Amino acid sequence: MTRAARLLAALRRNLLAAIPTALGIVILNFFLLQLAPGDAADVMAAESGAATEETMRQLRAQLGLDLPLLSQLMAYLGHLAQGSLGFSPRYNMPVAELILQRLPGTLMLMGFALGLAFLLGLFFGTVMALNAGRIADRALSVLTLIFYSVPGFWIGLMLIVAFSIKLGWLPSGGSETIASGKTGLDYALDRLRHMILPGTTLALFFIAVYARLTRAAVMEVAQQDFVRTARAKGLSAFAVGRRHVLRNALLPVTTLAGMHIGGILGGAVVAETVFSWPGLGRLAFEAVMRRDYNVLLGVLLLSSLLVIVVNILVDLLHAWLDPRIDLR
Repeated sequence: MTRAARLLAALRRNLLAAIPTALGIVILNFFLLQLAPGDAADVMAAESGAATEETMRQLRAQLGLDLPLLSQLMAYLGHLAQGSLGFSPRYNMPVAELILQRLPGTLMLMGFALGLAFLLGLFFGTVMALNAGRIADRALSVLTLIFYSVPGFWIGLMLIVAFSIKLGWLPSGGSETIASGKTGLDYALDRLRHMILPGTTLALFFIAVYARLTRAAVMEVAQQDFVRTARAKGLSAFAVGRRHVLRNALLPVTTLAGMHIGGILGGAVVAETVFSWPGLGRLAFEAVMRRDYNVLLGVLLLSSLLVIVVNILVDLLHAWLDPRIDLR
């Protein structure tokens, strides 16, 4: 079997295995949300200022909240089988349409944060490994420790104070300049300016993790026999580092990056709330506050599917980086 055929067969097996996993996640999320106090009817009644028992009964019947728990679960699974995520009474629109409106913003923010964290983490980690025990290693170690220790919301607020209020270089919130009329490259640059602060806030923690992991992986791989053999053959230091050391050191880093997709989605809740970024994280926060469980279930389901897909792709990437890995 060729390498491409082996990867395709592994992809099919992983996708089939993901179906029961996704179903289990849906059921678990549904029952966990039932443990939360209150529901959408309670919040809507509190916002109206007054509601009789009859009004509450009618409202719960309208929202399907008066049905037994198993009946609600079967109704939700039936909607999923038909490709529907349900309806949001608070936003007065289908959940799928609402999520699709917010999804691009979160994907852009996550892509920016993960790319920044991966590149800077690899760079810092490699520099630290090549200068182990020296000033550069110690300085970057202290810097990454700060990134790892400081809470994300505090970093976000300090970035706003420094770069938005004091220096005035970057906007403090939102995803674009309202009614700017910009198009083409100007519009893309405007979106990038709005993305820098929330993306950096989201990335700093993961920069520290990837830097420390890369340092350890590079130092370990550099002591392996095949690296010494490559040096003995007369290969340049750059060729040995790129083709032998860094390629093998990428395996643990990419594994952790795949596992961190869920963590980045969780961090997006904080970053999107601090910077008023219209994405799934902020939507999930609003859904919790409003007890809009259909929206929250939709966000959790999409997030879980994203994590599953990314981990499958990471497994395939490992098999491409190291053909010795068996994906059976």
